[in-house]
Amino acid sequence: MRPLLTRFIETSADSSHGADYSPGAHSLCPEPVCAAEPRNLILIDDMPQFPPVAEQMDLLEKGAAEIIRVSDLRERLEDSLKTGRPLRVKAGFDPTAPDLHLGHTVLLRKLRHFQQLGHTVIFLVGDFTSLIGDPTGKNVTRKLLTREQIDEFAKTYTDQAFKILDRDSTEVRYNSEWLGKLDYEGTIRLASQFTVSQMLERDEFHKRFQAEQPISLHEMLYPLMQAYDSVALEADVELGGTEQRFNLMGGRELQRHYGQKPQIILMTPLIEGLDGVQKMSKSLNNAIGINEPPAEMYGKLMSINDDLMWKYWVLLTDLRHSEVEALKAEVAAGKLHPMEAKKRLARTITAGFHGEAAALTADENWARMFQQKETAEDLEEVFIPWAEVPWVDTVGADSKEIRLPKLLVKMGLATSGADASRKIAEKAVKIDGETAMGSVLTLFDLPARIIVRLGKRARIAIIS
Repeated sequence: MRPLLTRFIETSADSSHGADYSPGAHSLCPEPVCAAEPRNLILIDDMPQFPPVAEQMDLLEKGAAEIIRVSDLRERLEDSLKTGRPLRVKAGFDPTAPDLHLGHTVLLRKLRHFQQLGHTVIFLVGDFTSLIGDPTGKNVTRKLLTREQIDEFAKTYTDQAFKILDRDSTEVRYNSEWLGKLDYEGTIRLASQFTVSQMLERDEFHKRFQAEQPISLHEMLYPLMQAYDSVALEADVELGGTEQRFNLMGGRELQRHYGQKPQIILMTPLIEGLDGVQKMSKSLNNAIGINEPPAEMYGKLMSINDDLMWKYWVLLTDLRHSEVEALKAEVAAGKLHPMEAKKRLARTITAGFHGEAAALTADENWARMFQQKETAEDLEEVFIPWAEVPWVDTVGADSKEIRLPKLLVKMGLATSGADASRKIAEKAVKIDGETAMGSVLTLFDLPARIIVRLGKRARIAIIS
């Protein structure tokens, strides 16, 4: 939260302490902004102690794809150092699914960097914008969620976020606080600041327009709403992925209209999932969820390719860029085996979410499974009814046959039946330590307990 407000150094009050930026109330030029602002005062002895600007920039630029603009960020950090006023740094997360994955933590970790430097971090839950759904990267209109679904998902987001952010020094806000109060007049005045031609410059809308695919009117409201979040929170900095550029720039423009300093934009790159090709996404079955069991998380991290490993080191850990480069140089010089570098990465990330003891156990079990050919003690068990994976059901038969590709999909080890069949043909699938030679698996007793391994990932199937 903000420092103790008293005397000696003057600073501006933020919107959460009384300023009203309602479009309807102020006709998009609020008098409190256009006129003299109320002033708050900070006692010098109670000023936060920020590190030198160069040191702050070293940490903040790590893993950043683009900063708009670097000179503005440096200038605002210098001003913060002089006045003792922390920067207000926001990142929004729409609760459109119950769980966060490591792709989401790229932004959370960058928020944490600002937090470690003494700045005010705002974890913004987009409970209102989730009613629309961000159209970024979508070639079709998102299915509308119910308010009940959004509220349920939102409950899990904050608990997961605090695995990285410090709970006591994080300002958690919900954009329904201000967007839910907008009436028709307010929405009209807000919409008047943007044009249809601007919206059609957005890549997703442009492609859909050219292809004569539907674009719903409510989708065009999303960038407006995200931009208004920055005004309501008086953000100094907003974080987002590179695909969010259009929305983030809208926030800068709307803040200018309100007489606020335009926010600095810090964009992080998209992070590829387990396939090393596509953006990490649960819908693509290439994600690592932050609530996954330690053994599962560790095993998935060990399955990534060596090139992607270095990107994970930069974006998913707190190592400085120079430290990652030093590690990379050790591998290039032959002083450190790439496998050991990857094991360190898997231990580091797993420990961050589950603790050192759990990460060490996962590491030891993985080594026994893949380096010493022993079976892990804590593989995740997946319960599957036999009726969901049958091949042939012969009444009175002594055995039952199941479709192995379907089993792999049900266990989350393959993305599709075709993918599973390819892996079986490549001899990449093992059942209880033996290579699967075909697409049919014979069971002699039910329930059956089998260890199914695909590459470096394994689970236990309980079939009944």
